[in-house]
Amino acid sequence: MNDKRVYELHADVCKTMSNPKRLEIINLLRNGEMSVEELASKMDIRTANLSQHLAVMRNKKIVETRRNGLKVYYKIANPKVVKACDIMREVLMEQLADGQKFMEKIKNNG
Repeated sequence: MNDKRVYELHADVCKTMSNPKRLEIINLLRNGEMSVEELASKMDIRTANLSQHLAVMRNKKIVETRRNGLKVYYKIANPKVVKACDIMREVLMEQLADGQKFMEKIKNNG
């Protein structure tokens, strides 16, 4: 597979992850599987809307399912997805802290 194709696939996964609800789903599933109903309750979101997000994530192999009777359980397909989200969150927090320091410096020198 050539580099251009890998960049396209990488961007496609990042697009999938660029939704706040999907990031919340990843965070909720970081410690193990949950049913659709559990996720919907914790997120305060309609099951139909949640199911749409989960379908997109399942198609990109970000989450996997397991059926037990009528219930469907979701889990993270690869723990590195959680690691990647954690790293991006750390970068964001550092940027926010730097921005806060910058604003304080302007305030104190202005």
